Amino acid sequence: MAQAIQHVLIVGGGTAGWLTAAILASEHASHKDNGITVTLVESPDVATIGVGEGTWPTMRETLQRIGLNERDFLSFTQASYKQGSKFVGWRNGSADDAYYHPFSLPEGYLDTDILPYWQMHCGSQSLADAFSGQSRLCDADKAPKQAATPDYAGVANYGYHLDAGKFAEMLTRHCVERLGVKHIKDHIQAVEPASNGDIQAVVTRNHGPLKADLFVDCSGLNGLLIDKHYGIEFESAHQVLFNDRAIAMQVPYSEQDQAIASATIATAQSAGWIWDIGLQSRRGTGHVYSSAHMDPDQAESALRHYVAQSVGQQQAEQLSCRHISIRPGHRKQFWHRNCVAVGMAAGFIEPLEASALALVELSAKMLAEQLPRDHQTMAITAKRFNQKFLLRWQRIIEFLKLHYAISQRDDSQYWRDNRNSNSWPERLAELLELWQRQSPSRFDFEMAEEIFPSASYFYVLYGMGFQTQIASNARVQRQLQQAAKHYQQAQQKTQQMLAGLPGNRELLQQITAASMAATR
Repeated sequence: MAQAIQHVLIVGGGTAGWLTAAILASEHASHKDNGITVTLVESPDVATIGVGEGTWPTMRETLQRIGLNERDFLSFTQASYKQGSKFVGWRNGSADDAYYHPFSLPEGYLDTDILPYWQMHCGSQSLADAFSGQSRLCDADKAPKQAATPDYAGVANYGYHLDAGKFAEMLTRHCVERLGVKHIKDHIQAVEPASNGDIQAVVTRNHGPLKADLFVDCSGLNGLLIDKHYGIEFESAHQVLFNDRAIAMQVPYSEQDQAIASATIATAQSAGWIWDIGLQSRRGTGHVYSSAHMDPDQAESALRHYVAQSVGQQQAEQLSCRHISIRPGHRKQFWHRNCVAVGMAAGFIEPLEASALALVELSAKMLAEQLPRDHQTMAITAKRFNQKFLLRWQRIIEFLKLHYAISQRDDSQYWRDNRNSNSWPERLAELLELWQRQSPSRFDFEMAEEIFPSASYFYVLYGMGFQTQIASNARVQRQLQQAAKHYQQAQQKTQQMLAGLPGNRELLQQITAASMAATR
């Protein structure tokens, strides 16, 4: 009889480890006698990197699924609402070069081709402004909901900006106190293999061998199990995505009641881009760049110059920063024998469009829902998992490259190299050729749970000024009439939301004050 999967051991904490633990434990009732045992072992000396502090809207479902109260989450992690991303200077670098990739779908997008109407009747109005009021909400620093809106519900679609360290701390408490996860702080010194090639145990300094049926590698860039033990090959994406360095900096607000941005602001630079994320108590900023096109001193100088525009030169020079190396790419296998890599152990690319935490969610969700009953079926599950996530990584790389490939910037070698079609993935090149003659469609993206659906491509393509020549035919004429109705509906909704929604900081202050009062 095949050995049942009764014990899952996660190596490494941080957001990847604890989020995986929470999803597994909540799905498999680790707090009950008949549930699966989930143990997390982490070094007491390793700090959370936390480069990416943005999430996708999927995080709302995840937090609800693991049993966290949204208001407690917002208060404890100093999180804010994220309604999308604002890209500044990516199209051509001109003074008015900015567009949004909002989280809410364009009005009517699922049943109507809205592109012909926008091209013919909306003049200089951006596609996001024409068919999604969310870009206007972000311009006004509005929240996506009202104080009376229930947890995890919204008037507009949203995710979060969060403090990664505080998020990991909250998940740790929740997992241990509510979900029954066993927590061990210790150093892993060796891996003990089984005779069949599986991992039998990890050997720790103070607790000795820790045995389990399935091991999840969340050890970050170290890849203690997937890399150091199994030596699973790494597939570089550097030939497509050039950015391989980052500088992170925490920036205080210049005023205590300063508005909190409702979108991640990504500002293009000569050899990369700067992120700017608004939390309740501070901003998280950083410069992602290509070391082949810029040296670290130049990159840090560019970041300090950007920060100085909001806090002044003197304070910008005094703020500390952290230099981080990025190896863009992923493992060729994520699940090998009884070891699954999640988070940075599986792969990492620049934090553009906040795909890192979304990948952790999807990995942990599939692992939890498809957890093999026993070792006999593990190879089949592993094969399906690997196929699914290889495709997901390819799709993410394609979507991120899109932001660079169709740029009209010609002010540096970095942008010229990105526009060189030799650096484009083959599928992206084919889609761009197709989209010169027709609108992007959901049929271009056949995978369920696409991280970036066709609407995301829609926002980026036409925010970047991509040209699609639409033929006038009977179908287009029918679509124009439907699109006109959707346009009017979008404009009416926009005005209603602008009038009825509070500011981001205003709502967050109400929630935080109420949460603090409840704990007294």
